[in-house]
Amino acid sequence: MALSVKICGMKYPDNLQEVAALSPDYLGFIFYPKSKRYVLEGQEDISLHTPDILQEMDQLSPGIRKVGVFVNEEIRHIVRIATLTDIRYLQLHGDESPEYCEQLKMLDFTIIKAFGIDENFDFTILNEYTDYVDYFLFDTKTPDYGGSGRRFDWSLLRQYNSQIPVFLSGGLDVEDIATIHDLLNVVPVHALDFNSKLEIEPGRKDVAKCREVIEQVRALPV
Repeated sequence: MALSVKICGMKYPDNLQEVAALSPDYLGFIFYPKSKRYVLEGQEDISLHTPDILQEMDQLSPGIRKVGVFVNEEIRHIVRIATLTDIRYLQLHGDESPEYCEQLKMLDFTIIKAFGIDENFDFTILNEYTDYVDYFLFDTKTPDYGGSGRRFDWSLLRQYNSQIPVFLSGGLDVEDIATIHDLLNVVPVHALDFNSKLEIEPGRKDVAKCREVIEQVRALPV
């Protein structure tokens, strides 16, 4: 199966249009106020005014799946945002429990549960989530729930023994694409998740780099 491409951390309407024109498989929008890529920065009261970025999201091609990224957020707030933006993919990037994932799964969302990976990560924890998630996402462990721009040691993924497909994240760059093939024989990677290494500034992507990433991933042998 061909690898998908997710470009995460979109923040600016004009830049969103340019990247969306490249037809990535997924675009990620971060609804975590502490993130430098917080999509609602300065525009939190969306009940009074719909921010331009949310209007642009509404115009995206149906072929691009929109992913809302949340960190330890109240479920009612997630549902409100998802309703306003027509987001059906939720990336839960905090300490959300299996029960929390189950509640959202029952509301017919597609659940991507993220975990920060380091040499101390216990992969048996994932067993508690398998009935309530559609994908796992593996990122570099940081105190700030991702966004470090650093790649973790992929050899740790040899401990993964589930069939649930995986989004691979953590400082991915164009140069990493050529080395991904061996990992595909070990882990059911569904998508490569790019963010900071494709940026001009936090939230603004370099369109030429995004194009290169998409072209290279789609050129990989299936």
